Amino acid sequence: MNDASSSLKKEFRFTDEDFAYLSDLVGRNAGINLTDDKRELVYGRVAKRLRILGIRNFSDYCELLRQGSNDEFTHFINSITTNVTSFFRESHHFDYLANHILPAIVRKNAGIAHPRLRIWSAGCSTGEEPYSIAMVLRENIRDIDRWDARILATDLDSNVLDIAKSAEYPADRVQQVAEERKKRWMLKGTGSKSGRIKIRPEVRNMVHYKQLNLTESWPVNGPFDCIFFRNVAIYFKRDTQVSLLNRFADRLDANGTLFVGHAESLIGISNRFVNTGLTIHQKVA
Repeated sequence: MNDASSSLKKEFRFTDEDFAYLSDLVGRNAGINLTDDKRELVYGRVAKRLRILGIRNFSDYCELLRQGSNDEFTHFINSITTNVTSFFRESHHFDYLANHILPAIVRKNAGIAHPRLRIWSAGCSTGEEPYSIAMVLRENIRDIDRWDARILATDLDSNVLDIAKSAEYPADRVQQVAEERKKRWMLKGTGSKSGRIKIRPEVRNMVHYKQLNLTESWPVNGPFDCIFFRNVAIYFKRDTQVSLLNRFADRLDANGTLFVGHAESLIGISNRFVNTGLTIHQKVA
């Protein structure tokens, strides 16, 4: 690409050196693999930071990051992180959880005074996934409040975690959710909150949020009965994917289940799981 001709068409000059520096920075610190085809994505997202800061070109922005501004580094990582999600996205995973995994867990814990259940939403974005999981748990385990049941929800992006913790969304974000579920688990906003919904306390109190860089150490206790690691692996290099899958296997209970995204496959990457359904994998005991 010719930097000079490209800059004539854009608001900010964005050179090959700028892209190389930013992609290397993301790779080293977040494990995200930004290939050349992600150049326009990087431009579009980081350009917003340049406008906010009043910076005139990407080279000056790179220099700001080189100076070690922790606040701006956080903003930069947040701007790059992809957060596309919805309630009950890839619904067959939630059907499998309800119809296969939870009945087996209930049977295994029959007679135990305080049964334990742990699920991890790794890459939880704005919270739709972990709240969907919590709804399924409440719908399918009638005495769930007797259980020691917790959902850990983690993400690298601090901005999306703030949204998730608020448990409040525009009403159009739940249009695809069944009316019975909306009435049971969501509150309609009124007055200044009109056009918004809030997740009911009994659902949101099951979810515990934590900021976490998956490529670094995990201050996370296991074992987990299930891990949802969906539509995240595609952003990592192969060796990082292998490492993460091994670490997830180590954190899963014997025969625990790993859910991955619709465009992701474990073939040739990990031999620690066996496929049990569409993008559903069980840990090899």
